[in-house]
Amino acid sequence: MASNRLPLLPKPNPLFNRPSSSQHHNHNHKRQLSGSEALISKTLIGVLSHHSLDRSKCGQLLPVLSPQSFDRVFSANSVIVNPRTALEFFHFAAESQGFRFSVGAYCGLIRILLGKNLVAPARLVLIRLIDGKLKALFENEKNCDRHIAIARAIAESGVGEGDFGGAIDLVVHVYCTQFRGLGLGFGFEVFRFFAGRNLFPSLRTCNLLLSSLVKANELEKSYEVFSLMCRVGVSLDVVSFSTAINAFCKGGRIEDARRLFARMEELGLSPNVVTYNTIIHGLCKEGCLDEAFRFKAKMMENRLAPSVVTYGVLVNGLVRLEKFEDAKRVLEEMLAEGIVPNEIVYNALIDGYCKVGNIEEACRVRDHMVSKGMHPNSATYNSIIQGLLKAGQMEQAEQLLEDVLSCGFRLNTGIFNSILHWLCQKSRLNSAVRLCREMLLRNLRPNDGILTVLLRGLCKERKHTEATEIWFKLSEKGFAANTITSNALIHGLCESGNAQEAVRIVKEMLEKGMPLDEITYNTLISKCCKDGKVEEGFQLKHDMTKQGLKPDLYTYSALVHGLCSTSKLEEAFKLWNEVKRDGLVPDILMYSVMIHGFCNAGKLEEGESLLNELVNQKLEPNSVAYNSLIGGYCRNGKMMDVFRLLNEMRSKGIMPTDVTYSVLIHGACVIGEVEVARDFLDGMRKDGLLPNVFCYTALIGGFCKLGQMVQARNVLQEMFSYAVAPNKITYTIMIDGYCKMGELGKLLSF
Repeated sequence: MASNRLPLLPKPNPLFNRPSSSQHHNHNHKRQLSGSEALISKTLIGVLSHHSLDRSKCGQLLPVLSPQSFDRVFSANSVIVNPRTALEFFHFAAESQGFRFSVGAYCGLIRILLGKNLVAPARLVLIRLIDGKLKALFENEKNCDRHIAIARAIAESGVGEGDFGGAIDLVVHVYCTQFRGLGLGFGFEVFRFFAGRNLFPSLRTCNLLLSSLVKANELEKSYEVFSLMCRVGVSLDVVSFSTAINAFCKGGRIEDARRLFARMEELGLSPNVVTYNTIIHGLCKEGCLDEAFRFKAKMMENRLAPSVVTYGVLVNGLVRLEKFEDAKRVLEEMLAEGIVPNEIVYNALIDGYCKVGNIEEACRVRDHMVSKGMHPNSATYNSIIQGLLKAGQMEQAEQLLEDVLSCGFRLNTGIFNSILHWLCQKSRLNSAVRLCREMLLRNLRPNDGILTVLLRGLCKERKHTEATEIWFKLSEKGFAANTITSNALIHGLCESGNAQEAVRIVKEMLEKGMPLDEITYNTLISKCCKDGKVEEGFQLKHDMTKQGLKPDLYTYSALVHGLCSTSKLEEAFKLWNEVKRDGLVPDILMYSVMIHGFCNAGKLEEGESLLNELVNQKLEPNSVAYNSLIGGYCRNGKMMDVFRLLNEMRSKGIMPTDVTYSVLIHGACVIGEVEVARDFLDGMRKDGLLPNVFCYTALIGGFCKLGQMVQARNVLQEMFSYAVAPNKITYTIMIDGYCKMGELGKLLSF
């Protein structure tokens, strides 16, 4: 039995295949060739008109048949062609012989099939022709013109018993239903092509295209389709007008909708409930409530009962204008008419009350809804929770959210994000983590900014495991965190000493093609340098450059700091000069790092030279740069230089910090100047600073070193009086001092 299916066509043969004898060009041969063509034509007609396909004859015929020859014979004899045999012939020729039919031949086949009411195989041929599975010959092979080429072939596929209108219907219908992704635009263009030739599909198909365009919000196209339908005198029905009125209402063209409604009545067409609901909805959307109610009255005059949709539209319109009492009256009218409001009507009221902050009334409507046997749905709870959030009732919103989630309702992402943000603000990080996990389980993506705040907060609270888990879960769900969020986590991990976890995240980012920026690399470089892994820091700088990112001053400052910390001052200064050669101007941070490096190495002159240089560069020195120099001079016993720098700081408006005083006290004690250190401690209070445990411990260490245990004990008592708790180092120094003095008994008084 012949198959109704057309296969995927293999690679076609050349357009013409002639016997070798056709190479001769004498007069007798021309007559013979003409005879051959007649024989080919006769054989082809015989094959196509027979009730079953003779594959043996096909095998002899196809090698000497060209697509052009086939088109001529097929078109001229379409009336006598057996449609099922023709379908099987196309199938056999394409699959077994690689024969490429023209698009016109396929369209001719479609029309022949439709003429015999073989709609299913005709539709399948058209679908495969459109999606390219049939390797047809097109005059223009560009894909963008394929739909027009098919339409043109349908229009030019000849006359006969083929159903011409049915073919046009089928083309438009297939584009509107089978290829919705690209079909509406193509369906519209095909319709316009046919209209340009004064060819139109049936009213039903026109209405389908019109409705599809309106649903897809292709309003301008829908206006043009309706205009073409009117222009050529297509007998429009109620569906046509209702759909067009809906299009005008959706597009805010309410005046056009009014005119169309009036025109419909002039033509003797009676608007139905859908028509009235459509224009009432359009009027409500534009705030024309009085006119909307007039249309409702007119509807009832014409013995059309308003539906639940009618009342729902009116309630929604009144609520939007905050006319809640009128909305309640409409609700009462519904009930009096025996129409039970649905969830949409109740939700409109609930949403309206929530938007004006009347949560209490919204909850009353919800309770009334439940008493009528209806269950609140996701829309109900979305409105109430959003109302609570807007009113600042965050605890109630959080509680309701938990209750709603336990019932399996879907809530919008905005609600989750609002509560998640509030939980982060309140430092309720455990609750925030639970909610974030709930979002991810529901395939909802938290807001980038909130994610950044959450992960940063978790890192500060040393909850790195939870932070890392959320980051990887986002990646697993395809919701990859952005670079800012990832950087916040990487920074938090590096700060807490979890460098390996930070590296794992960076590797995941690289594997998933997620972008890294300068901050990502700088964070890692800084961590490596702080840990003394300067070589790894330089390798990261190299990787950074390979990624097309340019090292900045922060990058170089971290590397200089790393080199100075590992006593590689010469290399640090070399890198410092390299920065200048590259056209970068060192900032105050980089100067401070380099000054600190010189001072730690005892090269105070070079350090002060850099301090003077930064002043000459019009940079404002800070306490960090001065603290490094002051510490260096203290350790070398050059107290005159220390006081000089202190005075210089004050003259520039830079007040000493607790770090400055810690350095001064420690430096003075190192060289045995404990009374000077004591004066520094007193001076600290005069500057409004509270001495910390480090200042007190340094002073205690100075007294213990000189064997002045009474004074050391007095400083310890002073610490207690100022509620400064000693640390292990403080007690260790005291114990060591008593031991050296042989006063072990006094340890018992601790």
